[in-house]
Amino acid sequence: MSAPSSAQNTPRPQGAGRAAQLALWTVGVALVVLGLKFVAYLMTGSVALYSDALESVVNVAAALAAFVALRVAALPADKNHPYGHTKAEYFSAVAEGVLIVLAALSIGREAIGGLMNPRELDAPYAGLLVNAGAGVINMLWAGLLLRAGAELRSPALLADGRHLRTDVLTSVGVLLGVLAAKLTGVTWLDPALALLVAFNILWSGYGLVRESVGGLMDAAVDPQTEKRIRRIMSEQGDGALEMHDLRTRHAGRLAFIEFHMVVPGEMSVQQAHTICDRLEDAIRAEMPDSSITIHVEPQDKAKHHGVLVL
Repeated sequence: MSAPSSAQNTPRPQGAGRAAQLALWTVGVALVVLGLKFVAYLMTGSVALYSDALESVVNVAAALAAFVALRVAALPADKNHPYGHTKAEYFSAVAEGVLIVLAALSIGREAIGGLMNPRELDAPYAGLLVNAGAGVINMLWAGLLLRAGAELRSPALLADGRHLRTDVLTSVGVLLGVLAAKLTGVTWLDPALALLVAFNILWSGYGLVRESVGGLMDAAVDPQTEKRIRRIMSEQGDGALEMHDLRTRHAGRLAFIEFHMVVPGEMSVQQAHTICDRLEDAIRAEMPDSSITIHVEPQDKAKHHGVLVL
């Protein structure tokens, strides 16, 4: 009969406080960018700039959702949530994707109205400069969030960073399109560009929802991470006859790792436990945010005699 190793407590994710602090700062940045983009829209009357500003409304809502989710995700495991609360980050990312889709639909409606009734733009150059300033802020903050999200393995921060990066690309396209509309006098270019922005945002929202749902469905860790786990098992498995049935899943910053370890029938519990401790310490040295369960089995449970199976 298999027996799990003693160290199965779900660790509190490292960097949780920093991630929540970054999410709170993101709310403030999003509000500043939103204000600048709406000023740009009011200065020009551009439907495309309106679409860009409307996406920033989503940024504010998404940043708030990410902050709440990160606060929840940082809570330690408890009686009702023995595996922790890290999946809360995925709900934030899904919510952000849904908000993006709703924003795209709203932008599409305005764009169609603009195509039916195109009009000249007012004071576009000053408005474009204001919008460009907002884009620069977004670009710098997106880079910071993507770096921090990768370092902290935070789905919520990564979702925010990717969304802001998409927003920057959208803003660049909008600025070029509105400038082209003014220089050429082709007024329908402005609403046509807004419609393209809507499709781009819609695709971005779909990508966020798809990735987040994968996390909610207990998707395995990425192949590179699994390769690292197998390497550690091979290097630190001295004394075991074999290891098999490796299973992994990830929930936010936490990785859950489970496998079976076969030992000689005459090996004592203490000796088997020592091997488990060595494996767990080695895995956590490279993956601090991991919860590890090792099922120790007797020799007759081996699947391949004399071979270390990973």
